[in-house]
Amino acid sequence: MTSETIISLFLGIGLAASVGFRVFLPLFALSLSSYLGVWELNESWQWIGSLAALITLGVATLVEVFAYFIPWVDNALDGISVPLAAIAGTAVMVSTVANLDPVVTWSLAIIAGGGTATAIKGASAAGRLTSTATTGGIANPLVSTVETGTAVAMSAASIFAPILAAVLVVIILGIIFKIYRKLRPKT
Repeated sequence: MTSETIISLFLGIGLAASVGFRVFLPLFALSLSSYLGVWELNESWQWIGSLAALITLGVATLVEVFAYFIPWVDNALDGISVPLAAIAGTAVMVSTVANLDPVVTWSLAIIAGGGTATAIKGASAAGRLTSTATTGGIANPLVSTVETGTAVAMSAASIFAPILAAVLVVIILGIIFKIYRKLRPKT
């Protein structure tokens, strides 16, 4: 495996983790980075770097970010976003992986990309549901701000420092696992 392949895997995993916080924001970041020539995408995914995709994903990102600040709409979005996160996490991973056999690429994309995005999205949805139940939704805008900030930071780290992004993904998944272990019923 070449260093280019490894870096592309880190990019994909970092963006997939970001998808777990906001579905469209990392896709927009990937589109912008491709449009500006920062990252070259796989041949069949270069359309993401087009001006039309950039504008469409930019509008979708703004709508998604602001919708999460509306009480109760945020919980409804989480219900829709969990399966979308799996698809988007898979898509960002497959679009960025370089120099691998298609079977390996798609396998990694589904497991690492879709799995990472789904795990993080599921945890953030559960966190928002807990916030809604315990504060009547009053704390949800704070939760949304933290999630959006994390999505921005993860997307930026993925594009500009993919190795750092991979480390952050491990830390985030570790935190989620630790919280899960504390909350699960003792048998």
